[in-house]
Amino acid sequence: MPRRLLRAARFLAAGLLIALLVPMLFEESLIFFPTRYPIGDWEPRELDFQDVWFTAADAVRLHGWYVPAENPRAVALFAHGNAGHLADRADLARVFARELGVSILMFDYRGYGRSEGRPDEPGILADARAARVWLGNRAGVPEREIVLVGESIGGAVIVDLAARDGTRGVILENTFTSIPDVAAFHYPWLPVRTVMRTRLDSLAKIGDYHGPLLQCHGDADSIIPFALGRTLFEAANEPKRLIVVRGGDHNDPRTSEWLAAMDEFFAGLPK
Repeated sequence: MPRRLLRAARFLAAGLLIALLVPMLFEESLIFFPTRYPIGDWEPRELDFQDVWFTAADAVRLHGWYVPAENPRAVALFAHGNAGHLADRADLARVFARELGVSILMFDYRGYGRSEGRPDEPGILADARAARVWLGNRAGVPEREIVLVGESIGGAVIVDLAARDGTRGVILENTFTSIPDVAAFHYPWLPVRTVMRTRLDSLAKIGDYHGPLLQCHGDADSIIPFALGRTLFEAANEPKRLIVVRGGDHNDPRTSEWLAAMDEFFAGLPK
């Protein structure tokens, strides 16, 4: 091989190696985008919440908001997406407690809001388990009776919890089959399915959940393609319902159709 071509091949190989190593070295920072306290509105008006603290199995201290409903018809645990923190979801907590009549615990994964630590896949899954233990004790209900709700990456957290331990019902919003599938959509020129350590493989797990499922997804989602949500839904067991938000993008406000579907879902849960 001519020397010039050899140098070019080496340069190309070095470039490809760097393109692979950089995402691997900084994988968590490319997946998780936490906002830390005190940024945000931590005293939202017209929300009757309680600051709560609990500890994950590896001794990481975690923070949440418990929002009780008067005479609740259900108790729910909410796992949020990969950006911001729970204070960004105050309006949603208000909807659960006041309009849906559901007591809810929102919590921050490690590294988010006021929670300690740094986020990674094993950690956020452990955080959800600790949150559910606390909520069951506080609300006085068995853990399997807690409805699990997750948005975006929180959907993967919830699928893991439901598949392993069961639950009264699952609600998923704008979620995915697996993290590598999402990465492959955004970076189709990289072998992300091979090199990524973080999996959050909901597609491999959801078949182990047997119970009511409500799934919502916008068909114009530019962050998590609708096709990934539909594939996950098709792999789930009955009973299940998919709400397609026409023209809905990933972070669009929730619609009246969503609220009506939520109300119907909670009304139809097994007693």
